[in-house]
Amino acid sequence: MVYILGIESSCDDTSAAITRDDIVLSNITATQDVHRKFGGVVPELASRAHQQNIIPVIETALQRANISKKEISAVAYTKGPGLLGSLLVGISFAKAFALGAGIPLLEVDHLQAHILAHFINDGSGSWIPPQFPFLCLTVSGGHTQIVLVNDFFDMNIIGQTIDDAAGEAFDKSAKVMNLGYPGGPLIDQHAKEGNPVAFRFARPNIPGLDFSFSGLKTSFLYFLRDKIREDKDFMINNRNDLCASIQASIVSILMQKLRLASEITGIKEIAIAGGVSANSSLRNELLNAQDFYQWRIFIPKLEYSTDNAAMVAITGYLKYLKKDFGTQVSTPYARSKL
Repeated sequence: MVYILGIESSCDDTSAAITRDDIVLSNITATQDVHRKFGGVVPELASRAHQQNIIPVIETALQRANISKKEISAVAYTKGPGLLGSLLVGISFAKAFALGAGIPLLEVDHLQAHILAHFINDGSGSWIPPQFPFLCLTVSGGHTQIVLVNDFFDMNIIGQTIDDAAGEAFDKSAKVMNLGYPGGPLIDQHAKEGNPVAFRFARPNIPGLDFSFSGLKTSFLYFLRDKIREDKDFMINNRNDLCASIQASIVSILMQKLRLASEITGIKEIAIAGGVSANSSLRNELLNAQDFYQWRIFIPKLEYSTDNAAMVAITGYLKYLKKDFGTQVSTPYARSKL
């Protein structure tokens, strides 16, 4: 049996997980509420909070898994992309732990980990992972991509945003409406009580499989500005419909490109990953498309959708099997190397 300690610290969540082979024994995450009053993640505050959280989180993960430090076979950590200060906290701990225990390091790409979360064995007899090749729509606050996954570590981006990410469009729209942070889950919550076709906003006309969300954000901002000039209470009185409409616009853009990618490649194994994959509207649209397009849909559990160490640990396990070990001199990277 192979026990992997996974460490995730790419942004504002400090997470640690223990896996036994491909099964998760524990997955602990500490969130950082300090960023709420700023309406977004403050990098310096994030790295300081990671320093405070990382030891308690790892200790809790070991306790929940009911194993000792001596049983760990290797340490997997997020090398990038992400905030460099945050990444350095996780990397420094991982290197020290591995050096002290005399065990290997496993370097993990954050975006690969989101995709490979689909290979976490949930322990049920009915669990079936995606079959290669498959398409994965990876959507988060920093990334929006369609990835062609040929094998565990053979992935090619065939479409991506040319400006803003889908998660950023959610967060910025929520900020304009004074909903708070993080904006995506709050919009999703209000949208459940609203009419998704109440309002229409400008849609991007980007050829191929690439995305754009900057024009949609601008359209939404100007729409609100003009309506508030006519009625100062417009936003308050129409909050649920506004949330439902902007959410429907973002999801529609994502689904349009995913359908096109499936048509071009002929691939009907479709997965989603990343923080925005937790969005209820996106999940419902995928499930609705399943029968219509004869797709096989793979949606991660909510706990594996947002940033978490279980996805890092499972990716580390797959690397461990290949003996693809890291070194004590490697450095983090801020931008994706997928």
